[in-house]
Amino acid sequence: MHILVIEDDPTTGDYVATGLRAEGHVVDLLDNGRDGLMQAMTGSYDVMVLDRMVPDVDGMSILRTLRASRNPVPVLLLTALGGIEDRIDGLNAGADDYLTKPFAFGELSARLAALARRPPPSDEPTVLRARDLEMNLLTRKVTRGGQPIDLQPREFALLEHLLRRKGRVQTRTMLLEGVWDIHFDPQTNVVESHMSRLRSKVDKPFEVTLIETVRGSGYRIAE
Repeated sequence: MHILVIEDDPTTGDYVATGLRAEGHVVDLLDNGRDGLMQAMTGSYDVMVLDRMVPDVDGMSILRTLRASRNPVPVLLLTALGGIEDRIDGLNAGADDYLTKPFAFGELSARLAALARRPPPSDEPTVLRARDLEMNLLTRKVTRGGQPIDLQPREFALLEHLLRRKGRVQTRTMLLEGVWDIHFDPQTNVVESHMSRLRSKVDKPFEVTLIETVRGSGYRIAE
């Protein structure tokens, strides 16, 4: 594989690049976001390893720029920030996978191989709609009836999850796994509180309700 690594820590960068080269891959290693972004935009890579906190242009900005320009290179975000919110932000910004430091090289290598095996994206929608509600995945803007709706990152992720499954009931467990990456019941009202805030922005100011509660089952967005 031809792999781009953007990592400003010289020890980590050399460790990753040396290990990947030993496996037979061609590796370009850059230590700052400005040069890394230019290389990512102009080069042709099978996969990319990106440190979230590189200088000049940070990793999140690089991700958003790549996705806004419809660059499909699979990106593994490598970072010391391992909280659930951090992972969700990284994935929402356009990362395909997320690995926290410290890490085992074997896991990094396996994750990159898995990303490279994925089929290329085909006609993936960039705009999701439900009646007069519209979500642009590239610009991260949401409007309803032409009026802009300001959503927090988690609210955006929750609405995106519902829109991608328009008309289908999503249980609390499905939402915890799909939006929060939580695979157990945290015994909190995290879903309900975020759903309430989302409804206050998407439904309350308008005459027609789009987000429906299916009693005893979950939630869905109207087709």
